Amino acid sequence: MSRKGNCWDNAPMESFFHSLKVEQVHHDDYRTRDEARSAIFDYIEIFYNRQRKHSYIDYQSPVDFEKQLVA
Repeated sequence: MSRKGNCWDNAPMESFFHSLKVEQVHHDDYRTRDEARSAIFDYIEIFYNRQRKHSYIDYQSPVDFEKQLVA
């Protein structure tokens, strides 16, 4: 990260929250906070961290990228 006030300071989090909103939140109507919390947790732990293809790692899922590093 750079110095305070640099325009790239929040870029990784802004990118993540954009993905979260576009891929998960805007597609569902949550009736309770617990329902929203559960759906967002599932998105992060199951889809985003394991299955979603990330451009930073050549459009591979994190699981596939780690398997490639170990092999």
